[in-house]
Amino acid sequence: MGENFLERHFRLSEHGTSVKKEFVGGLVTFMTMAYIIVVNPAILEAAGMPFGPAMVATILSAIFGTVIMGIYANRPFAIAPYMGENAFVAYTVCGVLGYSWQTALGAVFISGVLLTILTLTKSRNLMVEAVPHNLKVSFAVGIGMFITFIGLVNSKIVVLGVEGAPLHIGQVTSPEVLIAVVGFLIMAALMIRKVKGAVLIGILSAALLAFAGGVAKAPEQIVSMPPDVSAVFLQLDVLGALSWGFFAVILTMFTMDFLDTMGTLVGASAKAGFLDEDGNLPEIEKPFLADSLATVFGAVAGTTTTGTFVESAAGIEEGGRTGLCALVVAAFFALGLFFSPLFAAIPAAATGPALIIVGILMMSAVKDLEFEDYAEAIPAFAVIVLMSFTYNMGVGLCAGFVLFPLLKVVQGKVRDVKPAAWVLFLLCLAFFIFYPY
Repeated sequence: MGENFLERHFRLSEHGTSVKKEFVGGLVTFMTMAYIIVVNPAILEAAGMPFGPAMVATILSAIFGTVIMGIYANRPFAIAPYMGENAFVAYTVCGVLGYSWQTALGAVFISGVLLTILTLTKSRNLMVEAVPHNLKVSFAVGIGMFITFIGLVNSKIVVLGVEGAPLHIGQVTSPEVLIAVVGFLIMAALMIRKVKGAVLIGILSAALLAFAGGVAKAPEQIVSMPPDVSAVFLQLDVLGALSWGFFAVILTMFTMDFLDTMGTLVGASAKAGFLDEDGNLPEIEKPFLADSLATVFGAVAGTTTTGTFVESAAGIEEGGRTGLCALVVAAFFALGLFFSPLFAAIPAAATGPALIIVGILMMSAVKDLEFEDYAEAIPAFAVIVLMSFTYNMGVGLCAGFVLFPLLKVVQGKVRDVKPAAWVLFLLCLAFFIFYPY
């Protein structure tokens, strides 16, 4: 009876999947993004937020958004606080500009409300449909390169340069890098042999090696009660964020969330085969609404902007195709409230290789890019390289949206630019002008 209900609600057969595939996909997605449980509150500590309550707020916002994504949108995408946006709040809004974290959360709330209004009025859909095919393909390729870069950095295969070149190869003989390489080779070998669950097996194998070799510390306790969230829950200052001086901050948050979610949804959907013949995601307003409502709830709960995670692509690669996959992710986040020591113990050396593998798979979309027309190729190229080299999805996407209409004007094909694309042009131009560098 249970399986019949799941089949009816999530249309598993229609999507060519099963309960087992959805479970494995959800588990893999969670494993690749479980770091957010401890990394997000660690970053928000720099803004003055207490770690424990911020961790609970992180988990609650992830559960809230991902459940809506699963039940309402029926998509295998997971939602959690964005990495770029949390750093923006901690180090720029609070650190450089000197605002309180309560006011910053007020700005997050306003940004989420604006995105919700755009979604409900279908304005967000029109903007996505105005994006040309080549740029949509570049989202998938750019995200592939971006998460590959994240995986390389997390695994310490690539490190920031102290002097000379900005990047260097890591210490390849270090135990951490060796474990990451072994994990990558296990995943690659299993994928070549078409073994199901290759990414998950690789993550678990690398984690066990790290624990056995003393590279990562095994958790001293498995279960712990969640901290009291009251120190951050309902502490946002919306009125303080409504001042004119906060306009640039709200604009930046709004643009980053809007573009990051658009890029992730289109990119991951392209890999999953969800896009129609015009390159659009049917009923995209549903995952958009899940995303914006999660941002509103997250601000109330006590965390920064939430959105669809690129790591969702890892679960899609393992067979996740419906909202059941998302509900599995949400269930593991719920367990994270009580098993946070266990999930936090999974080292980056184990999850980093998974991101590299998924990046390789997503970059396969490069074969669909049109390089003959420079007015199409240059904006797509800008999206791909600037996502990674600036470590900011929003910057890469904005560069593409600014360049495309300008180059079409130069080319004499201004009619190729839809009205909504000019709105994106102005929004992204404002983003570059007002971004607090």
